[in-house]
Amino acid sequence: MNAITFSRQMGAWGRKVAEATAELLGYRLVWREVINQAALRAGVPEVALATIDELGIMGIKPREEDLQAYHRAVRQIMEELVEEGCVVIIGRAGQCILAGNPHVLHVRVIAPTDVRIRRVADEQKIPFEQARSLVERSDRSRMEYLRRFYHANIDDPTLYDMVLNTSRISVRCAALLIEALIKNHENHEVD
Repeated sequence: MNAITFSRQMGAWGRKVAEATAELLGYRLVWREVINQAALRAGVPEVALATIDELGIMGIKPREEDLQAYHRAVRQIMEELVEEGCVVIIGRAGQCILAGNPHVLHVRVIAPTDVRIRRVADEQKIPFEQARSLVERSDRSRMEYLRRFYHANIDDPTLYDMVLNTSRISVRCAALLIEALIKNHENHEVD
């Protein structure tokens, strides 16, 4: 596998799993760099801010043509990263952009809503209800992003090669499962 994409729910520890996987495999981890690089390449820095602001707190509304230029740049950058190889890509709809590429593994990291809310409340040291609001807004935002730009349902299991529930397994175990799948893939041809 040249690349692994990670889709995650807020509080599911997807970034932690991606980081552990990258470290275990010796892969480069790419996250917000894709956003910044794409915005620079497309010449639309305000899109980078709007994209990072997935909860819409800043209220930045880029023009449609700027968004399209940005998304073309994201696609180009992701394809270049796959060509370079040995990369873990977090977010940015990698499961849609790189769908069908036989050199890419797509992973979704999930956990039940109450577990995610508790984790966010603990990690950010905020009240449970405030964490609930953040998690719900993040879920809606990520769902809408894929629907709007890729006409896909983020919860469609066919977008992923592996779905991991971190309420049932540790971050380390998740990374080891991904490593095992990659090793198995390298040793066997998929029918």
